[in-house]
Amino acid sequence: MTAPTTDRSISRAQRQRMPVALDVAVEIAKHNGVCIRPIVLRRLDVRTGQSEDVNVPCGATRETVCPPCAKRNRYLRMAQCREGWHLDAEPASTPDEADEQQRWLIEFRADVQAKRDAAERDGTPEEVADWDEAITGIDEEIRAAGIRGSLSGRNAGKRSRSTRRRQDAPDLPKRAMQHTTLGRTFTGTDGKVYRPSMFITLTLPSYGRIRAGQGVPVDPATYDYRRAARDALHFSKLVDRFVQNLRRVAGYDVQYFASVEPQKRLAPHLHMAVRGTLPRAEIKQIAAATYHQVWWPTVDEIRFEGDHLPVWTPRADLPEGGTYPDGQNGDYIDPATGELLPTWNEALDRLDADEDAEPLHVLRFGDQVDVQGVLAGTPDADQCIRYLSKYLTKSLGESLDTDDAARRDHAARLVEALRYEPCSPACPNWLRYGVQPKGAKPGMAPGRCRGKAHKPEHLGYAGRRVLVSRKWSNKTLAEHKRDRRTWVLEALGLTDEPIDPHRYLWKPVPAGDGDVPSLALRLLRMVAERQRWRATLLALQEKAAGQVPSMMREAA
Repeated sequence: MTAPTTDRSISRAQRQRMPVALDVAVEIAKHNGVCIRPIVLRRLDVRTGQSEDVNVPCGATRETVCPPCAKRNRYLRMAQCREGWHLDAEPASTPDEADEQQRWLIEFRADVQAKRDAAERDGTPEEVADWDEAITGIDEEIRAAGIRGSLSGRNAGKRSRSTRRRQDAPDLPKRAMQHTTLGRTFTGTDGKVYRPSMFITLTLPSYGRIRAGQGVPVDPATYDYRRAARDALHFSKLVDRFVQNLRRVAGYDVQYFASVEPQKRLAPHLHMAVRGTLPRAEIKQIAAATYHQVWWPTVDEIRFEGDHLPVWTPRADLPEGGTYPDGQNGDYIDPATGELLPTWNEALDRLDADEDAEPLHVLRFGDQVDVQGVLAGTPDADQCIRYLSKYLTKSLGESLDTDDAARRDHAARLVEALRYEPCSPACPNWLRYGVQPKGAKPGMAPGRCRGKAHKPEHLGYAGRRVLVSRKWSNKTLAEHKRDRRTWVLEALGLTDEPIDPHRYLWKPVPAGDGDVPSLALRLLRMVAERQRWRATLLALQEKAAGQVPSMMREAA
């Protein structure tokens, strides 16, 4: 037995070597799959008036933040991928018929809209404002009645360019579209029907020679970091174009589950599980013919840098609290000439008016395209699912070998190339090239964008790490989580009764609340509860298998 640690004769060095109680509690929580950063919410029962504090898991998806929550999210994604990959029946997607109340609300909305339009034609702005307020309230009632979508439609116009394909892009075959999400089936010699699917890997092109196994350029001076940065910024758009072309060639509504991961050279690449199958030659042809054009203002000329930066000047106030069409209340001007910088819409108008304009950047996939056929229930299918979710608990920059100086320098050069690249229409970096960002506001400065793409841990990619088509499993991630909860409750012999969403009121507990126990004590209670659940579940499983439960589990 360890001697008591309260003896003052123990030296400081010995006390420093002793484990810290909170650190041990955190490790025990990790071992039992308990969230180590629980959020305390106060739940008020509106029926009884009683309130209690509930520890809610933080729900982090990164292992560096909360390993148990990240692991739970990874398993949830694996279940989502497995459930939708090899479906043999169409997922139910037909909307329910509208009931009498919903139809009445739509008819009432039509009457109010007609009166609002009549008031606008008569030129009575006060009456129009009153009808607009009434329409807003009716729209809220329509949503509360269980109708999705909006009746207002698009208020702002959408810019569009010619859809004519580039001359340097090969043409693609096109099949007649069928209203299905299922691929082809094949019958074997034994009469068994097979419905294969695909596992596709897509990469970006080369930016320069890379040292084998290291992922660093042979000659950093000739490595095209600017192109690599722009490809990473717009990679998600290129994936969207690939899916569009894939569906046109396949002739049906192709469904997919994909994940974006970094290569050793720090460029993003895509792993995609596709329901159904196509010839490998066609997949490679689609990848070669897919491109995305970025129609943004040119950034070849640097107009402002260093201490010479645009200056913000407010606009005149509009009467009756009105707002300008672009939503800005000021503009950036050239401090030397006093010239107003063009707004984002004005810059796009100039680009549209130029018949000889070229896109800022054109993205394409590289030559490396891997296509594998996968059958349901095989070890290859399980291996592909594990591979798809392998790096979901890590950020794009966490896979870097920080002990390798060459890789650190390579990452630093890529981050520097991203520093002044515009990541979106609202990026402050547009000021560097003489254009006001969309929705400009005071305090913007080039090189200080807070966007996700400019953070080193994201390596320029600001899109979602997991891409799932809407008809993959016909369930949201929350519904998959509810399925797992239902299974556990049924295994414990409990019923998953629906909870009235209006019964409880939830509110966050402010920091420093004296009624909230310490983090260590909350972790201990959550660990004890998790161990009790696990012991009960194991005991039920043993009874189902005809075994005698252990004494400890029965006591739990």
